[in-house]
Amino acid sequence: MRLWTLHPRYLDTKGLLAAWREGLLAQKVLKGGTRGYRHHPQLARFKASPDPPAAVAAYLRALHQEARRRGYNFDAEKIESRGGGDRVRATRGQLLYEWEHLKRKLDTRDPRRLAELESVSEPDPHPLFEIVEGGVEDWEVLGDD
Repeated sequence: MRLWTLHPRYLDTKGLLAAWREGLLAQKVLKGGTRGYRHHPQLARFKASPDPPAAVAAYLRALHQEARRRGYNFDAEKIESRGGGDRVRATRGQLLYEWEHLKRKLDTRDPRRLAELESVSEPDPHPLFEIVEGGVEDWEVLGDD
């Protein structure tokens, strides 16, 4: 499961589709609808928010907005919570770690997309996240693909 701190505009098609699918899974997990994934490290920051279902809904809404911008048809009805959700803190180190992680993925699966992002020195975060100083988050599995 990869719930990107990065703004969804940087994701290639495969990454955006995976983020949507995994965001929907996170939504189900946070609402108690699964037996598995309940302790997945990527869920830690959502669980730490005042309203985890609203936070994951805000995450999904930004993915949906990016999908619409690209002409994809993600079903907004699958986003269960209508609440706004507070912004969630994420560290600059996490954002930059994910940026390098994404670039490694794009190097093999979508070199053209990687070339389009070459001029970006520091990426914008997903709108849900408020970036604070700090290293890679403790919950991150370093080297995760």
